[in-house]
Amino acid sequence: MKKALKIIFTTIIIAGVLVLGISAYVTQTVKNGIAGTDTGSGISEAETDACRSIDPQCILVLGCAVWADNEPSPMLKDRLDTAIALYKAGAAPKLLLSGDNSIVEYSEPDCMLNYTLAQGVPPEDIFLDYAGFSTYESVYRSHAVFMADRMIVVTQKYHLFRALKACRALGIEAKGVASDQQKYAGRFYREAREVLARTKDLFKGIIKAKPTYLGDEIPIDGDGTVTHLN
Repeated sequence: MKKALKIIFTTIIIAGVLVLGISAYVTQTVKNGIAGTDTGSGISEAETDACRSIDPQCILVLGCAVWADNEPSPMLKDRLDTAIALYKAGAAPKLLLSGDNSIVEYSEPDCMLNYTLAQGVPPEDIFLDYAGFSTYESVYRSHAVFMADRMIVVTQKYHLFRALKACRALGIEAKGVASDQQKYAGRFYREAREVLARTKDLFKGIIKAKPTYLGDEIPIDGDGTVTHLN
């Protein structure tokens, strides 16, 4: 029994060290893809210029929780505000709003669309991805479905490393802009979960795992209203 417990304990330690090592590898190899270090409600000129340097086709906004009243959660609102500021600064000509709509009663893309339209973004410049069920799937579909080869990714900084690593694995040139504008509840849980998620997505990128859904190609340089379902 003691020998078995020792083996189990040793295995857990080795697995933990491996996962932490992979997480550190992911963050270190893509940190130079984050455009600037400024946070707050504004977008710096340096961030905008760094993004323009790759001539991005779009700004990918990764979805997250929507409240019961169909309002964006604080994290999602900050992502949208950051992306809209980049769009209005001329960093990229289109927005790609990707999120979960796996059940009829819950739609991150529709919430994101309503918020973005209310901020004055023309509907034709907004593309919706209703099958962005995960970070990796959102990135995969941005390339395979929306034909984006160069883009800006907007999310909170802890999440950007995994998203940018997926971009590199799938042949997408990307810059990331952190949307952290405040402190968010549940930080410890999210960052602990992210360590595991980086490992999972790294291996998905290696094997080029396909997303849940693909579909017909919808070029990101066209009219985004063709993706508006509601």
